[in-house]
Amino acid sequence: MTKTREYGRSRLVRLAATATAGAALLAACSTTTGGDDADASGASGDVTAAGTYPIESLDPHGAQGASTGTQLAGQQIFSRLVKPDPDGTLKGDLATAWKPNKAVTAWTFTLRDGVTFSDGSPLDADDVVASFQRMISLNGPNAGNFPGSTMKKTSATEVVLSSPAPDASVPGKLGTFYVIPSGVGKDDSAYFNHPVGSGPFTVDAFTPGESLVLVPNKKYGGNKPAPRRVTVRNIPELSARMTALRTGEVDILWGIPDDQLASLKGEKNLTVRTVPSSAEFTMWFNSSTPALKDAKVRKAIWQAVDFKTIIDKLYPETGRAADAPVTGVVLGHVPQPPVAYDAAAAKSALTDAGFDFSKKLRLQFANAEFRPFIQAVVSDLQKIGVKADPLEKEQATFTEDLIALKWDINFQQLATPSYDAASNLGRLYTCEANRNGYCNKQLDALLASAGATADKQKRTDLYGRASAIIWRDAVGMYPMSVSIAYAWNSDLKGFTPDASGLPDFATLGTGGS
Repeated sequence: MTKTREYGRSRLVRLAATATAGAALLAACSTTTGGDDADASGASGDVTAAGTYPIESLDPHGAQGASTGTQLAGQQIFSRLVKPDPDGTLKGDLATAWKPNKAVTAWTFTLRDGVTFSDGSPLDADDVVASFQRMISLNGPNAGNFPGSTMKKTSATEVVLSSPAPDASVPGKLGTFYVIPSGVGKDDSAYFNHPVGSGPFTVDAFTPGESLVLVPNKKYGGNKPAPRRVTVRNIPELSARMTALRTGEVDILWGIPDDQLASLKGEKNLTVRTVPSSAEFTMWFNSSTPALKDAKVRKAIWQAVDFKTIIDKLYPETGRAADAPVTGVVLGHVPQPPVAYDAAAAKSALTDAGFDFSKKLRLQFANAEFRPFIQAVVSDLQKIGVKADPLEKEQATFTEDLIALKWDINFQQLATPSYDAASNLGRLYTCEANRNGYCNKQLDALLASAGATADKQKRTDLYGRASAIIWRDAVGMYPMSVSIAYAWNSDLKGFTPDASGLPDFATLGTGGS
């Protein structure tokens, strides 16, 4: 199955032609079905979905590669070595098996034989290695999961990913690594208007930021998708999304606010469900700020906020009190003792610690949807005399200031897309990372040990011990684990809500025509 150089050239010619045709279709604003999607036998109709974020790019390796929209599109169009089930359990996609060496510095992946791209050309180890190298060279957000890592081909159906240090979380991290044909350039934007992939769908039409139209991939090696067409729309206004769902213009909706769920549950033609996710409200303290260096001060501030009442009022359906720095669906989650709300005890502890109540703490966040939560936190702190200045920032400024530690308390909804604590605790809490001004060599050692063993129970135990330190020293406040609310047409069969907010449309089937 090894491809010759001549074959590679011929395929690139076909890819270029496909991309040009795709660009022409977009220019004409056409959604006409043709080519791979002409045969609708076995299809059960058209399905329309509307998520919470737009799809701006179909390039899974570029700057938008980690965005929710691009990830949603990527899993429909491309294949991965491994992928998570809706509950976060890893299973093979292109890979039939994977195993580490004794030092856990190299992982060998055995590939399925006979896989083809949607244009009929074979997919093998050359494509996997080229895709990994392209992702690293573009230095997008997903490349950050593999610092210093390399991949090589050992046969047409085997690749080895090597890391400079032991890394037991490699399989989980590969859940955001997608394979495209070798030879696609770093800046080939035209190609991604109508890309060739090996996933269950191909692209019929794509308008960045507005809509993506998918049709079944006739060359797909797995179970063929039932829908004749799946359209993923961006509807920015919540009220418009809700109306579209109720009128049947949209079949699937997710990321629904709590205050809308009660009314949806009364709709007889809709199914409504919430599922626990890997996301958690995380409020780091900047431990390098003089006022927050003392763990007793940080713990007292945590104790001063009545998070249970805030959650009950704002997120009765999609929130529950967190019990660890990562959520229950993540490998490495170990429950910690609750931090009880006690305003009087908090104020007393701050006074005993010599806390300066006259100075304001800078509480930064991004996205207006979190404004009510932040305001509630600020209000509780004010009750004991702690002044906090809520600073709502544009995403780019927020990220820049986050890394530069230009804040005292930082709020973010922090997800763990790998479902492995290594990409959260192991990446963000080390002295070297310096993401929150906190440094603890004992914690570093535990995190390093957890990353150096492939034994899941040992890793969980080590991450549990690390979590105990993070919790005890109040590196941050960890108020809430987030669930994702879905609603869909009850006639739609085979839909499974996904813990990451990335549902798999390949399982869909409708009850109608």
